[in-house]
Amino acid sequence: MADRIKVLYVDDEENNLVSFRANFRKSYDVYTANSAAKAFEVLKETPIQIIISDQRMPDITGVEFLEQTVNLYPESIRLLITGQADIEVVIEAINRGQVSKYIQKPWDWDKLSVAIDNCVTLYTSRLELKYKNEELEKINEELNKFVYSVSHDLRSPLTSIMGIINLTKLVPELRTADSYFEMIEGRVLKLDGLIKKIIDYYKNARSEEVYDQIEFESLLTSVWDILRNQTNTINFKLNVKQEAVFIGDFYRLEVVFENLISNAIKYQVPGNPNQYIEVNATIDEKFARITISDNGIGVKPEYVESVFKLFFRAEDSLNIEGTGIGLYIVKEAVEKMKGEISIKSTYKSGTTFEIIIPNKHNL
Repeated sequence: MADRIKVLYVDDEENNLVSFRANFRKSYDVYTANSAAKAFEVLKETPIQIIISDQRMPDITGVEFLEQTVNLYPESIRLLITGQADIEVVIEAINRGQVSKYIQKPWDWDKLSVAIDNCVTLYTSRLELKYKNEELEKINEELNKFVYSVSHDLRSPLTSIMGIINLTKLVPELRTADSYFEMIEGRVLKLDGLIKKIIDYYKNARSEEVYDQIEFESLLTSVWDILRNQTNTINFKLNVKQEAVFIGDFYRLEVVFENLISNAIKYQVPGNPNQYIEVNATIDEKFARITISDNGIGVKPEYVESVFKLFFRAEDSLNIEGTGIGLYIVKEAVEKMKGEISIKSTYKSGTTFEIIIPNKHNL
C-alpha cells in the first residue's frame, strides 16, 4: 500500500488544530504545530508533502514561515489560510512563500478539503514529472553511449573493410572477383551512409546552434567536391551572390546542403545526357536565400507534402538507394536555424528546394 500523504497544519489557535485533525485524519496523516518553531521540528523529523499555515500568528506571519520552507523543503506544496481579504497579502504569499492555494477564514470545510485535494494532485503531478525527468536523463545517457558506439565501434570495422576492398583492386589475381567486391563495397557504403544519417539526426536534434561566419561559395563548393565522386555525368552550376557577412550554424548548413545535393544526384533520370544541378544563393544582411534545382525524376503531386516525413519514400523511388531520413533531417535542421524550406516539383521534369535562413550577424 502506498504511503499516505502527510499534511502539516500550523496555527496558534489550539481549537483550530483540533478541528483540523478531526476532519482530515481519515484522509491524510495529519501533523499540527502551534508555532513556526514547532513546525520546523516536525519538518526536520518527518517528510511533509502539504504544508498549511495560518497567516496571523504572534511571532511570525504565515507568509514569512512559508517563505522559510521554500529552500529547505522545495518539493512540499504550500497553502495559506488568512482572515484578510487583502490582495497584497495573497500576492506576497505567492511570490515569497510560493503558495499554491489560499483559503479565507472562517473557512468552509468543503472548500478547504477541495483546496487540499488540489495541493495533493499538484504534488503527485510534480513527483511524477520528477521521476519522468530522471528516466529521461537515464535514457539520454544511454542514447549518448549508443550513438558513440554507432559512430566509433561500427564505423571503424566498415573503414577496415573498405581498406581491404581497395587493396584487392591492386592484386591482379583477384580481378576476376571484382563484381563480388563491388557488391560488398556497395553494401558497406550504404551501411556507412545510414550510420552517418543516424549521427546527423542525433546531433541535429541535440546540439545547440553554434555560430560561425559563413562563406557560402566556399561551403557549397566543398560540399560538391565531396559528393562529385558519386557521378561524372552531372553538370553542376553554382551561382553565389553574397553581399554581407553571414553568421550562422555551419554544421547544420552543411548537413542541409549535403543531403539536398546528394538527393539531386541520386534522383536524376538515368541516361539523360543533359543532367544538371543548379544552386543559386543570395545572401544579404537579413537572410540567405538558396535554391537547389535539378532536372531529375521529380515528385508526384500526391507525394510532395510527405517528402519531409521520417522514413517516407515514394513508391516510384523504392528501387533507388535511400533511407527516408535525409529530407526529415534537412527540415529539422532548417527549423533549428529558425529558417524555412519549401519544395516545388514537376513529375519527370525536376525538383527545386528553396531555403531561407535568417542572418544572425545583426542579432
